[in-house]
Amino acid sequence: MEHTSIVRLASTGEPPLVAPPRAARWRDALPIVAVFAVAAALAVAILVYGNPAPPGSPGFWVIVQSRLTSLGTISFVAVAQALATVLFHTATSNRILTPSILGFDALYVLTQTALVFVFGTAAANMEGIPKIIAQSVLMVLFATLLYGWLFSGTRANLHLLLLVGVVLGIGFGSVSTFMQRTLTPSEFDVLSARLFGSISRGNPDYLPIAAGVVCAILVFVWLRRRTYDVVALGRDVAIGLGVNYRREVVTVLVLVAVLVSVSATMVGPMTFYGFLVATLAYQFARGDSHAETIPLAIGIGLVTLLGATFVLKHVFMAAGLVTVIIEFAGGLLFLIVLLRKGMR
Repeated sequence: MEHTSIVRLASTGEPPLVAPPRAARWRDALPIVAVFAVAAALAVAILVYGNPAPPGSPGFWVIVQSRLTSLGTISFVAVAQALATVLFHTATSNRILTPSILGFDALYVLTQTALVFVFGTAAANMEGIPKIIAQSVLMVLFATLLYGWLFSGTRANLHLLLLVGVVLGIGFGSVSTFMQRTLTPSEFDVLSARLFGSISRGNPDYLPIAAGVVCAILVFVWLRRRTYDVVALGRDVAIGLGVNYRREVVTVLVLVAVLVSVSATMVGPMTFYGFLVATLAYQFARGDSHAETIPLAIGIGLVTLLGATFVLKHVFMAAGLVTVIIEFAGGLLFLIVLLRKGMR
């Protein structure tokens, strides 16, 4: 494995293991190819299945075009959540944590509650690019200031960061609950619609901007995937191999903040979805390198979200429950993994 080669070279001075032959590399890439093939088939099915217009007619293409927005939102959420969770696990060297532990979901709930608390039911009409960008910038600024403060001087402690994130999340939740109790029933209905994660709620005007940000981060991470392989080995090993561990961890956490903020702003908070796809990717990956886990997590994220959307929409006629089912499955898997880790 790639990590074994790095540790062996650092500890014993022996040369790294010989690179696997081309046939072995193709076998390693087979799960990634398979999962993206399934995702492509599901995407085509969502676009064309149940279209009442004759194939090839103008009405057929109008319906297909209207479904492209939902498909783009699904793809954006899958990439953002999968990439954010894998990077967060890399920075923390712990695979049972989720980015929500840093208080991002609680901050999103607080900002939405504050809008309804201040502007009342008129907050329902406060949508658009400026509001979405302002909210994303607020969440990223909060994360950047928090990381910069905690990783400066003698406070450079990742465990302290996680503890502060938990405390801030509880504090944000308490303030949100206080404001929610003062709302009228009509205002609370407006707020509930904002806090409920929904794929169909994606803003098509904001989607190109969010997709551009996520694609830029994906390219940046892919170019530095080998560095993040070293970071995943832990602080002492990474420093011993010449990596600026503090800088890399802060960079990763800021990227996670951007990914989570744009995803939450687009479709609402999704606490366990990223954990679900990342954990499944670790199970199916043949190694631990980011060259395998990142594409596999993204592919599994696409399959789970596209598959859930197709089944719930065309089989159970309950398309609005996609995020509820995904979060339930992710939370259940989180408990299973947590209990298994605790018993070892």
